[in-house]
Amino acid sequence: MFTGLVEAVGRVEGVDRAAGGLKISITAPFADELSLGQSIAVDGACLTVSGAQETMFEVTAVPATLERTVAGRYESGTAVNLERALRVGARLDGHLVQGHVDGLGTYLGGDKGSEDRRLRFRLPDAVARVTIPQGSITLSGISLTVAALDDPDVCTVAVIPHTWDHTNLSRLSPGDPVNVEGDLIGKYVLKAQSPWLTGGGGSPSGAS
Repeated sequence: MFTGLVEAVGRVEGVDRAAGGLKISITAPFADELSLGQSIAVDGACLTVSGAQETMFEVTAVPATLERTVAGRYESGTAVNLERALRVGARLDGHLVQGHVDGLGTYLGGDKGSEDRRLRFRLPDAVARVTIPQGSITLSGISLTVAALDDPDVCTVAVIPHTWDHTNLSRLSPGDPVNVEGDLIGKYVLKAQSPWLTGGGGSPSGAS
């Protein structure tokens, strides 16, 4: 489990394509603190540390991950948002993030030149259904608040200067894909309602 608060922006140093997926080498300021088997969110995708050195660690993205995330587009020099898993008892300053990416969104553009930066993203359908104004959403591993829903599948987020300076958002260009994870609570609410929405489960109160 993660919070969506990015700890550091790492740099992809190399990618090794193999039959089992993609082995990715990433530099990070806390690489020497990582251990084999540890979970780490890379642009919001929960991956497992398969190797760790003083300044660099390795993860492997399997085909299912490559289909659903931006990992398949990584190359040497790509900047990636990094977050280690939440410790039990630690402060939850963002929101509950599983690291299970729901799909790819698209950066549509926004105002990058002011302190009040507002960025627009097109969301995959699965995420759009559980997204509400002032709700939470995870974009590229960053916990953000939905400032507005411009269309059913287009959201605007307001980015504070600290987030802008300490994530890879400033590197986005219109049309770029981003990892998107919808709000966990919204997903369960939708799941609980779905039998009644489709007319197959009686009433939510249990009355027939």
